[in-house]
Formats: sequence, structure tokens, C-alpha cells
Amino acid sequence: MTVDDRTLVAAAQAGDRRALDTLLRRHYDLVHGVCRRIAGASRDADDAAQEAMISIVRGLPRFDGRAAVTTWIYRIATNAALDELRRRGRRPALHVVADDGTVPDVVDDLAERRVDGVADRMAVDEALAQLGEEFRVAVVLRDVADLDYVEIADVLGVPLGTVKSRIARGRAQLVELLGNNAPTDQRHNPRTSDDKSDPSS
Repeated sequence: MTVDDRTLVAAAQAGDRRALDTLLRRHYDLVHGVCRRIAGASRDADDAAQEAMISIVRGLPRFDGRAAVTTWIYRIATNAALDELRRRGRRPALHVVADDGTVPDVVDDLAERRVDGVADRMAVDEALAQLGEEFRVAVVLRDVADLDYVEIADVLGVPLGTVKSRIARGRAQLVELLGNNAPTDQRHNPRTSDDKSDPSS
């Protein structure tokens, strides 16, 4: 039986290292996915994800349960990615050569599942990198992390209407940048066009 996040958090706060490890492993892939889409497919994203994990461990004793565990974790991930970008003083870099001369893989399994049917998935990352920071972050939290509008508003500390506006404008810019290469769900899925099925809208 799968243990829910709140049970794991309570156990970890009581000193259960196995519960802490399970919690971190459960959310690492999505944390890294958020960091990669915000900070870029490079070592910056890896560094941001690592910092997010450290922040989660350090902040766990102070987590009071008022927010959902996932909301709290993605808030940390988002801040870590933005901090990394600002520390580097630049926009995301999509094509980075590693120390050994190889080009890191910019497409993870999560991105492949979330952007089903895209002929060239790298185009999505490149288009995201061209969005303004506020639009990119909102779109990533919605379409990569799959948070709802209320959770995103909580993560970013902005009004619900602002979240909806940023997502709508960010998606519109993505469609314009991608043209015919836009993901199938961006072009045909009603949720991604106006999110009328979202209970928070």
C-alpha cells in the first residue's frame, strides 16, 4: 500500500529517515522537471534540483501542513530554479556542452509523456526558454507539475486571476513560437485552451 505524502512528512518530522528518503525519491523527478524547464536543460537545473532537495530537508521541521505537500515542494523547486537563474544572471541555456564534451539529453521521460505527439520535443524547451520568466514559470507549474490554479497562486504568491492570465498568455506565446509543431494538447485539448474543466476556474 502506498503511503500518502502527509504520513511520510509526519514520520520524517519524527526522525524516520526511511520516510524522508521515500518522500524525496517520490518527488525528485517532477522537482527536476520543473527546475529544468525553468532554469534550462543544463547543470543549472541539476544544481537547482539539488538545492531544492536540501531546502526540503531543512524546511521539513517547519512544515505545518497548511498547504498541500506538493504545493510546498513545488514552491521550493520554483524558488530554487529562479534563484539559480538569477545567480547566473541569464536566461535558460538549452544547448550546453558538458565537461566531457558531450551534449546532455534535454528530453526526460516526464517531458515525453507530457508533450505527447510533438515531432521535435526540443522545440518545446527552446520555445519555453524564449518566454518571459513570469509566463514560463506559470506554464511549467501547470503543464509540467500539473498543479491547479489555486496551488500555483499559492506557490507564486500572486492572485488567482494573475495566474490564469499568465498561463493563457504563456500558452498563446508557445503556440505562436511553435507554430505547426505545437503539442497536440495545446492545439486540441480544451483544458489547455481555457481550462474550463478545472474546478478552480
